Amino acid sequence: MYLIREMPAAERPRERLVKYGAENLGTHELLAILLRTGTKDLSVLEVAKDVLYEAGSAAGLREKTVPELAARRGVGTTKAIVLLAALELGKRALQDDRERPKILSARDVFQEVKDELMPLKQEVMMALYLDAKLSLVAKRTLFVGSLNQSLVHPREVFKFAVKYSAFQVILVHNHPSGDPAPSPHDLEVTKKFREIGELLGIRVADHVVVAGDRYVSIGELLKP
Repeated sequence: MYLIREMPAAERPRERLVKYGAENLGTHELLAILLRTGTKDLSVLEVAKDVLYEAGSAAGLREKTVPELAARRGVGTTKAIVLLAALELGKRALQDDRERPKILSARDVFQEVKDELMPLKQEVMMALYLDAKLSLVAKRTLFVGSLNQSLVHPREVFKFAVKYSAFQVILVHNHPSGDPAPSPHDLEVTKKFREIGELLGIRVADHVVVAGDRYVSIGELLKP
């Protein structure tokens, strides 16, 4: 059986992916990585090309059933399952990307977190991580404290910003008292995080306080 590892290093799809990136591989090479092995008579790249030719395109593979793919020479049931699972995963990843909400204002922040924060009886600080298009990349709960405490180390905020390659961060926490007016401590925390963000090249765009169905943007209050 002709294994990928038996091919010349410069031709191995896995090594080419590591060196050049997945986006620079041909569709048949990506398919060959999933198939892993060929047959006694066909290399895995040839099997991949044969499967693609029969399907018509990568999109055509999604129309195939497990038995249909399994019937192709060099595929079989296990590899057919892997192919369809990979295609479905890619489809869901694209859907997740398209469904990322835009966070353009404090109201958008409130809409994103209100269902989580409004019922709580203790303070919680969260961070929303945005990309350069201001789409939400990730949302993290950073701290759960007492009713009068909202302390979180900057390390917790910015390590996730780095992890998600965030362009900017928005802090948000709740006031279970029902009064959204920021405390002096809230203002100090916001200024501190903005200064740290500037040093790291990660903008802290706002800090929103949520209290019941009301909210206040500290970023707006701190504007000169």
